[in-house]
Amino acid sequence: MTHPLNFADRLIERTRTLGHPLCVGLDPHLPMIPELFRRGSMAPDDAETIAAVEAFLEEVIDRVAGRVAIIKPQIAFFERMGWQGMRMLDGLCRRARAADLMVLLDAKRGDIGSTAEGYAGAYLGADAAMPVDAITLNPYLGFETLEPFVRAANDVGRGLFVLVKTSNPGSGDLQDRDVEGEPLFGRVADGLSRIEADLLGSKTGWSSLGVVCGATWPDQARQVRDALPKALFLVPGYGAQGASAEDAVQSFVPGSNGLEGGLVNSSRAILFSEPARRAASHESWASAFDEALNKAINELSAAVKA
Repeated sequence: MTHPLNFADRLIERTRTLGHPLCVGLDPHLPMIPELFRRGSMAPDDAETIAAVEAFLEEVIDRVAGRVAIIKPQIAFFERMGWQGMRMLDGLCRRARAADLMVLLDAKRGDIGSTAEGYAGAYLGADAAMPVDAITLNPYLGFETLEPFVRAANDVGRGLFVLVKTSNPGSGDLQDRDVEGEPLFGRVADGLSRIEADLLGSKTGWSSLGVVCGATWPDQARQVRDALPKALFLVPGYGAQGASAEDAVQSFVPGSNGLEGGLVNSSRAILFSEPARRAASHESWASAFDEALNKAINELSAAVKA
């Protein structure tokens, strides 16, 4: 089944137009907020902290609008600031979508039955209280736990990014374990093939079923691509975690405007470059922020054109 508002079609068309797959992560580490924006104690329960972080991220959203297709707020950093942080997150997501930015919520949800239904309804449903365009999911309670999200993705044109091979050094503790001759991450990829087919877009042929595969594991990413040729890849590990732009697009395939097939996330390298953190004026901060953003865009543009 396809949907006129299919997430994959919208995303791929935007990344083709922009010429790069950069996704900017919103990870508001409180100790790293630039000096220019800091207020009060910067403790997570301080109302001044909420105002400081909100002002900072509103500026970030305004500066990336029109430059990237999508942003990825990490929900944990907002939860750390309690109900005020969650209210801020909702406002930032609405601001981004109003600026024609897509929003991928990094929440890694994974639960059973009515709880999974609740999560899917909260973020992806037609009547979602905190609507986003896509969400990250953890499949390790079983594939049936993904079904409420798949229904929402089909009904409302949302996207799903399922953890398969993550970028952290310890990912191999479980994800690389041999299961009857195949690593566990390969078994997960195989099990997602039906969902990949269910969520194909009518315009681009890409699926709104995505997978998370770290840029730090290019060989494994290629194995997942073989299993899921139409899935979008969300690639962490580029930038601050050390992977190059070329590493990050190893799982991409030739398209109408260069390599395509997913998103490459960068958070800290763009939000918290040293010149931006030290900036004494709004003009110098904006210049430093744009320099970091342009560096990522230029590197990834070159990588997909190579």
